[in-house]
Order: sequence, then C-alpha cells, then structure tokens
Amino acid sequence: MDSMFRWIESSALSVWTRESTTSLIAYPAILSAHAVGMALAAGINAAIGLRLLGAASEIPAAEMRRYAGVAWIGFAINAVSGMLLLIAYPTKALTNPMFYLKLSLIAVGLAVFVAVNKRLERWTSAAQTWIGVALLASWGGAIVAGR
Repeated sequence: MDSMFRWIESSALSVWTRESTTSLIAYPAILSAHAVGMALAAGINAAIGLRLLGAASEIPAAEMRRYAGVAWIGFAINAVSGMLLLIAYPTKALTNPMFYLKLSLIAVGLAVFVAVNKRLERWTSAAQTWIGVALLASWGGAIVAGR
C-alpha cells in the first residue's frame, strides 16, 4: 500500500495540485471549488431536510424537487474536486478512519436524497421526520468528518 501511495504522491498531477506556486488552479482553487460544491449539495439537502421537519411549511414539499439538479451539480463538483484533493494527499486521506466515515455518510446522504426525491410529497409525517433527520445528520456529519 505504501508504495502505491508514494507512486500517487509523486505523480505530476499530485505534485502540481499540492505544490504549484504559479497556478491559481492548484490547491487553493480546488479546495474552493470543493467548498462551493459542498454548499450546493449539502445546502440543498439541508433545505429539503428542514422542510421535511416542518420549516417553511407554506412551501409544498414537492416543490423542493426542482432543486435536485443543483444538488447534483454540487455533488459532481465535489466528486471531481475531491478526487483531485485525494490525489494530492493520498496517504493522509486513505490512512485516516475519518475519511472513510465521511465517505460512508456521503453514501447514506446520497441514498436518502435519491429515495426522497422520487416520492417527496408522499411520505407520512413520521417518515418525513426520520428522513429530515437522516438528511441533516448524514450531510452535516460528512462535513464535520471532512474537517
């Protein structure tokens, strides 16, 4: 495993991402894109979760579906920028148990988001409560675990 991590860390892309002093697209810009993607993906999921918990009850739950595309764009930004950040520091990330917790929470949040988005208006109030809590806990937990 260590030899694979060293190989990735010595690749041109890893070195460029981590050490470039001449490009604005390197680490700071990738990290900024990751934050924007996180705001879109986690933010939309938080809004849906809060709506399912009763916030902004004057907005029909089904109307939240129109923001799913924005959440998917945020997730795509995070997937690309996250891979670049992983390539920059593979040993640091792939030997850290919190990284795997973060990925697990993202998987749970994504699965709940996909399931909820199909039937947003048809859940019982008890189910909406559990789904709202699951969305908030999974995406909030992923953000905290990523720090």
